[in-house]
Amino acid sequence: MEQGTDLAPAQTRGLVLIVEDDGAIADVQRMYLRRAGFGVHVEASGESGLAMIRSLRPVAIVLDVGLPGMDGIEFCRRLRAQDDWTPIIFVTARDEEVDKILGLELGADDYMTKPFSPRELVTRVKTVLRRGPAHRSSGVLRVGSVSLDTENRTVDADGRPVELTAREFDVLAYLLAYPGRVFSREQLLSAVWGQASYTPGRTVDVQIAALRSKLGPASPIHTLRGVGYTARSLHAPDGHGRQL
Repeated sequence: MEQGTDLAPAQTRGLVLIVEDDGAIADVQRMYLRRAGFGVHVEASGESGLAMIRSLRPVAIVLDVGLPGMDGIEFCRRLRAQDDWTPIIFVTARDEEVDKILGLELGADDYMTKPFSPRELVTRVKTVLRRGPAHRSSGVLRVGSVSLDTENRTVDADGRPVELTAREFDVLAYLLAYPGRVFSREQLLSAVWGQASYTPGRTVDVQIAALRSKLGPASPIHTLRGVGYTARSLHAPDGHGRQL
């Protein structure tokens, strides 16, 4: 496996950091990402990959969970502890639910189990980069008495701090970024999870229920039966002109 940085022949979409100790897998990932217009840099260990983040400034990270030494979970933990929210796609040979939950709650953006199509990997990378700007850019989003700081990843409801998991935060950020707009379960799955075809719609309902519970009476999330979810203040009109 050749390590180092490859830039795509045409103007790149940004640089993707691949942290993978299997040379054959890394080479295939590199080839397909370059074809899609991404620059690519490959590192074979968590330690070296983490050390390169600051200088490379990748737009996304494709991270093997089962790395020798510092594994992917610890890599993600350390990166997020530095308040670096570069999108991470976990790649692993394990398919255990506990691994998925742990990885995503640490702040990973997606999760793929080997073997998978390299074309699907390219699609997943594009998807995490297409997601709404809410949880990738700095600023404060407010709807009603709920405010969300996208830079510090903090949430207040009626003036009290609210602790959310990484995925709960992303769902809320996406809804608050488009106040009044109604999203179906499938749209939320695609925008926030990036895998509408792989994740059951019930997953969205569980996240919404958890958010409402934690936000309490201040929750701006409303359900349009048979349609989807929206975020708006209690006194904003719904799609039929009625006051909520």
